[in-house]
Amino acid sequence: MPLNSLPPTTTVEHLRVKQEVARAKAHIDVGFWGGALPDNVKDLRPLHDAGVFGFKCFLSPSGVEEFPELDQEQLANSLAEISGFDGLMIVHAEDPHHLAAAPQRSGGAYADFLASRPRDAENTAIENLINQARRLDARVHVLHLSSSDALPLIAAAKAEGVKVTVESCPHFLTLTAEEIPDGATEFKCCPPIREASNQDALWQGLADGTIDCIVSDHSPSTTDLKTPDFASAWGGISSLQLGLPAIWTEARRRGFDLTDVVRWMSLGPARLAGLDRKGAIEAGRDADFAVLDPDATFTVDPAGLEHRNRITAYAGKTLNGVVTATWLRGRKIADHGTLTEPTGRLLERNN
Repeated sequence: MPLNSLPPTTTVEHLRVKQEVARAKAHIDVGFWGGALPDNVKDLRPLHDAGVFGFKCFLSPSGVEEFPELDQEQLANSLAEISGFDGLMIVHAEDPHHLAAAPQRSGGAYADFLASRPRDAENTAIENLINQARRLDARVHVLHLSSSDALPLIAAAKAEGVKVTVESCPHFLTLTAEEIPDGATEFKCCPPIREASNQDALWQGLADGTIDCIVSDHSPSTTDLKTPDFASAWGGISSLQLGLPAIWTEARRRGFDLTDVVRWMSLGPARLAGLDRKGAIEAGRDADFAVLDPDATFTVDPAGLEHRNRITAYAGKTLNGVVTATWLRGRKIADHGTLTEPTGRLLERNN
């Protein structure tokens, strides 16, 4: 993703800096998304030509100074530029006016934080995004959908032929507002984890195909940034290590099987990014595998995480599904936690 690491990936020069840092360190194949800011429309085509998968933007404040949000006019300008080369805009969709009008209270009460990020903020932002995509014939993707209220709007837009896709995330699909203790800001993310009834509707959106994929929305932070105050604590959940078992645990409880999980977590994201050599076990694709024992269980212990900052909303949860080995392009790169030397490649769009 283009932000939360400096420099933000908003120019080709910045992209090259990140590629050079990643080149010798990547254990898996990795590529980059660009960023769309109010003042970098001129940089979007050069970034596309340099191989980024698409462009991320925010419609409300991102929380970091170097990555400001787009207003509706700026969004239109960026979408018009991107649609000219059939690029993809991926969007953090919360409407700033609804957020500003919502009650903002400091403190540790999760109910207060949830009220500060109402569903209407997501619903309105998604409606506006669809309208822009329709008008400009642009490709757009709704990031980390939390509000199930927006699903009928998205389904109708898809049926109409608007080029819109949508994702949700492990934390929205496996955690609920009802279980979050006050002060437990390891659960804070934006948009927020909502109620159990909302989660049921998100799973229905997966089942009927309205939601195209499940992605991590991995957003780590240092321990000191997760203060007990929901208003000031860092918003983000680290899901890379635990996303697969968390989703598999809930999916099988709801009657889905591993082929569903693979479609949502592997094939769907590969299609979104345009990686036709990734995402499925088929002739002609890269032999990338996570070897999963679907019946094995483990209890999440923060001390056992590989994250640099071992903060997790899944602490103490018993999950099904243990990854025992990982293969990259036909070569085993991890075996019961032991890694080989880095052999990952830098990916660009369509390679």
